[in-house]
Amino acid sequence: MDGFATPPYLGCMPESPPKNAPKNAPKNAPKNTGVFAAFEWMIAARYLRAKRQESFISVISLFSLIGIALGVATLIIVMSVMNGFRVELLKSILGLSGHVTIQSQMGNMADYDAVAARLRTVPGVVRATPLVDGQVMASQNGANEGVIVRGIRPADLAKLTLVAEKLRAGSLAYFDRDDVVIVGSGLAAKLGVRVDGDITLIAPKGNITPFGTTPRVKTYHVISSFRVGNTLYDNNYIFMPLNEAQLYFNTGDTVNGIEVMTTDPEADMAMLPALIKAAGPMTRAVPWQDINSAFFEAVQVESNVMFLILSLIILVAALNIVSGLIMLVKDKSPDIAILRTMGATRGAVMRIFFIAGASIGVTGTLLGFVIGVVFCANIENIRLGLSRLTGTTLFDPTIYFLSRMPAEMAPAQVAVVVVMALVLSFLATLYPSWRAARLDPVEALRYE
Repeated sequence: MDGFATPPYLGCMPESPPKNAPKNAPKNAPKNTGVFAAFEWMIAARYLRAKRQESFISVISLFSLIGIALGVATLIIVMSVMNGFRVELLKSILGLSGHVTIQSQMGNMADYDAVAARLRTVPGVVRATPLVDGQVMASQNGANEGVIVRGIRPADLAKLTLVAEKLRAGSLAYFDRDDVVIVGSGLAAKLGVRVDGDITLIAPKGNITPFGTTPRVKTYHVISSFRVGNTLYDNNYIFMPLNEAQLYFNTGDTVNGIEVMTTDPEADMAMLPALIKAAGPMTRAVPWQDINSAFFEAVQVESNVMFLILSLIILVAALNIVSGLIMLVKDKSPDIAILRTMGATRGAVMRIFFIAGASIGVTGTLLGFVIGVVFCANIENIRLGLSRLTGTTLFDPTIYFLSRMPAEMAPAQVAVVVVMALVLSFLATLYPSWRAARLDPVEALRYE
């Protein structure tokens, strides 16, 4: 009969249902699929490729992706610069100053050669250098500048590779004379002093006369200059032979202290008892952490604060994912209802929107990671290009003590940034996905 189905007993017998088929299962119900099945990825990808009438949601998703990428890249760049700043400062400071300074509790140290010899026998000590330091006024060509004069023996200066490698060839051979000095390149530029020129040093404590102490004024011949890349030293330090420094500062046959260089500057605190025992009674050991503690603590605090502040960029971008997914769920309510009536489980619906949101977070994080790594690898060229483009000095060496912008990427810090971005992105998808899974198909299709 036309318009009616053939009774089952007149045609072929229907297939028996599978043994594991659920009771009252819809005819068109999809087969049992695993977690994150192919159709879930397909639907999530279709929702991310919004149509013309849904372009606003697509724009929000794009902004969320850009926000996460910028947040991750900015965090990697800033943390790398702060880490590089600390590493370069530590390298330059410890390259010229000792890891531990041994001083006498009674003033200047008289038996310094014997003390230095005993210190060199301590395991982990690379060298022990007697020094005489003093503040003077450097004057030349009508310009004056306060500087630090460091008296050191030629053999010990040759071991300071950070300085010795920057000196003019053969200049150390003349460093044992009583009228020669080596000046920092920044100081030479300020005073207009050239190599083979002269510089006048004025010490406040000089000769003692019946009328009081008069300043000591002496002109020295500049045999070389050095540039270590740290303006703190390049602009303020002058090296003088130890014997001449003792005469110039009236210290007699004594020194201000002995600077000890160790194999591992980070482990010097554990060596303090052995160093004090070798130096003898009435001495004290001052590690570099105490001398520069305020400076490096300020760098560490600034790094932590910058990390917390810039993390807000990623948090805001994650909140954009929440708002974008909520709008997507509202817009796709009829589609969700149809999927549910066709047999899609709540878990499948939740995974669809989880994939959509997580895709934005993962893509943004990977993009930000690539941008951050490329930027850090070329940060000095980028700085120079921006300086030429804007006509301004970015990263002024007189303020930051370094002649170039450093960037030292620490794998642990980069991993923390990437993991944090991924975790925030995944958490941002949970509520919208749960809301989509809880949608009632009847209510969604009532007014359609």
